[in-house]
Amino acid sequence: MDKSEFYARARDDLAGPVGGIRVLDATTAWAGPMVSCVLADLGCDVIHIDRPGGLGYQLPPILPGTGRSYLEQTVNRNKRSISLDLRAPEGRDIFLQLAGTADVIVENFKPGTLDSWGVGYSHCSAVNPGIVYVSVSGWGQFGPLAHNAGYDPAALAAGGWLSLNGTPDGPPVKAPTFLSDDLAGLHGAIGALAALRHRDLTGEGQHVDVSLLDSLLFQSNGLLTMGAMGVPLKRWGGEVAGYVPCDVFACNDGYVYLAIVLDSHWARLARTMDRPELEMATGYASVDERVANRHVVNGVVAEWCSRHATEDVVTVLLEQGLTISKVNTFAEAAQLEHVRARDMLQETRLANGTSAPITGPAAKFSRTPTRVRHAASDPGDDTEEILKQLGIDAERRDELRARGVI
Repeated sequence: MDKSEFYARARDDLAGPVGGIRVLDATTAWAGPMVSCVLADLGCDVIHIDRPGGLGYQLPPILPGTGRSYLEQTVNRNKRSISLDLRAPEGRDIFLQLAGTADVIVENFKPGTLDSWGVGYSHCSAVNPGIVYVSVSGWGQFGPLAHNAGYDPAALAAGGWLSLNGTPDGPPVKAPTFLSDDLAGLHGAIGALAALRHRDLTGEGQHVDVSLLDSLLFQSNGLLTMGAMGVPLKRWGGEVAGYVPCDVFACNDGYVYLAIVLDSHWARLARTMDRPELEMATGYASVDERVANRHVVNGVVAEWCSRHATEDVVTVLLEQGLTISKVNTFAEAAQLEHVRARDMLQETRLANGTSAPITGPAAKFSRTPTRVRHAASDPGDDTEEILKQLGIDAERRDELRARGVI
């Protein structure tokens, strides 16, 4: 399908498919901000709470030539920012005023923290019974681990994921991205939208509890069930337990990942490698035979790949309809024509006048397209506008600023 055909009936008068929903975002780090990032990309009006004097856009690493944090610019785009100290009574009162105007609140503090500040679920639902209050934490709002500190790698370790990642003879290795944070962010956004659907039908708000551990376990492809039933699980590195060849193979100038699942695809690969005798040979012809003959089969493929350049291997195997890709760096991925065509990098003017290619939304909507509408606000940039909308006059704003509340 041509891109223009997909967007032929696109509207340009909406921010996204869920415009008109207001989200109050009291989050830090990555998992909580990812919930509101997804909702902001979908068109929600997200108000991000920044602590007065916080690091904000100065968090390292810094995007080259911008003076702005890659974390902030990635996960806080499409949001407005108000500086507000929730620990101060005046800050609490303003937050509750905002809660009265909001549809969703997202927070990812340690369980009990916002309750102690007077802005927990019970406080917010008292002023807005229909509020959807999404809490994201390492271990959840209840359970034996609930009050433990929790970051992404700890969830990977506790949930078993870390034990299976890495080479078979090496130590456990964490994910290169904030994997459980990202998964919790997605489940938080899904939970918020589902709870909004219920509110729209019944008028009832509710508390949505999302943990990094639960999100990771849900997305672990059934391995938790297998572990519970005593099925031995081993580390496979780049390989796959039930199919061969499926692995990283070295070419003479880089690496490719090749995945052969069907016997007919093995036959095509054998012919392409000029080894037609292996199409139906014992130890090669069927999936089960190749799995039992794993090291020999992989050796044949490895030897063939080693004699060719990555581009040649990829080209010839794609022509055969096989699943293969060059192993790219992120810098190389950023240069892919396909990545650009899918709008996964969107040149965005930042708050200080510099620009950067910001990662775009994943889901594409033919009728209500989503995009990076604007860069992350510098912390507190929208404080005046938001407080004016609440009816707080200039004299009171000056007083709050002098007291360090905003």
